[in-house]
Amino acid sequence: MSTTTSPVAARPVQLGLRENWLQFTLLVIVNVCVGGLVGLERTTVPLIGAEIFGLTSGLAVFSFIIAFGVTKALTNLAAGALTARFRRKQLLVAGWLIGIPVPFALAWAPSWGWIVVANVLLGINQGLTWSMTVNMKIDLVGPARRGLATGLNEAAGYVAVGATALFTGYLATTYGLRPAPELIGVAFLVAGLGLALVVRDTAAHVALELTQHPKPAAAEESPGLAQTFARTSWHNRSLRGASQAGLINNLNDGLTWGVFPLLFTDHGLGLAAVGLIKGLYPLLWGIGQIPTGHLADRIGRKPLIVTGMFVQAGGFVLALALLDNPLLAGILSAVALGIGTAMVYPALIAAISDHAHPTWRANALGTYRFWRDIGYAAGALVAGVLADTLGLNATVIAAAVLTAGSGLLAARWITEHQATR
Repeated sequence: MSTTTSPVAARPVQLGLRENWLQFTLLVIVNVCVGGLVGLERTTVPLIGAEIFGLTSGLAVFSFIIAFGVTKALTNLAAGALTARFRRKQLLVAGWLIGIPVPFALAWAPSWGWIVVANVLLGINQGLTWSMTVNMKIDLVGPARRGLATGLNEAAGYVAVGATALFTGYLATTYGLRPAPELIGVAFLVAGLGLALVVRDTAAHVALELTQHPKPAAAEESPGLAQTFARTSWHNRSLRGASQAGLINNLNDGLTWGVFPLLFTDHGLGLAAVGLIKGLYPLLWGIGQIPTGHLADRIGRKPLIVTGMFVQAGGFVLALALLDNPLLAGILSAVALGIGTAMVYPALIAAISDHAHPTWRANALGTYRFWRDIGYAAGALVAGVLADTLGLNATVIAAAVLTAGSGLLAARWITEHQATR
């Protein structure tokens, strides 16, 4: 395997998971902390809006998700461009510093506006930290193991989201909605920031991959953010197909984030049961990405993406079809949504990486992550408007239809392309 020497570490640099297992493992743990911080909100915050601050409008309750989604999407887009000026490690550390106020604001906010502002900070934190962990892992492993690398990264983050959602549900049952459930975020902040300071930057690995990679055509070499945004969003069919699937996938997540706690408490479930449902979905989503990421390297990206979108659509159908037994409906829906999302998530990131040359891959991933995470805001907006006008059930039906349609578009647009340009 080809090697180069890092001017900082003065040791041979190699691409590969085995060759970089220690740094890769540290980054996995960092992303556990990233996921844990956002997992604080999955069970309790919609109920804080309704029960503590007396919000009656669905759109008002879901406004924190809109703030989070828009900010995270814009930060993802900026993160790709920022990697041209700053090292990935610097951006990772900055993300953790910006997230410091979040658990304290969630725990003691005197008004709903403080919760919304905390979610602006959380969006910046997540956009920088999650973007950098996935970019750094892709840098370390090289092209042969991108699916597995992204699967492990996303698994770490979403297992933490699910475990934290489950734990906060039980804490809320015992100690109330605030402040105990939110303050476990302090542990994630301390651990995440500490490890971010220890992990090494991956600039030398990017330089090594560039020496091994076919040079792009002169017209495509080092395109700017605007050109990459247009290429990823529309001009390249496969990148377009992946971007729209990512948007709808996270629209689902944003919608269930706000709707499911209200839907299932309306049908008689307590906080512990809601926490179980909200925790099970990202837990399966997270754990499932380890085998699906590996599978994406073996059978290709498209089969997992298309099938996963249809499985998610089926999860919404189950939520309503079995609602007479709300616990069963919630659990089976969470299982289907978790499995479907696990199929889609690492395959989409790997598909973007397949079609993007290393000279513009960070911007392509940033653009994809912009569209994917604007789905949080779109999901919350759709959920708020539909819930206020047609009710929660109609909101779930709309999610099923949108998800199935996205699967059809992915089947039409995405192509396999293992050898990047």
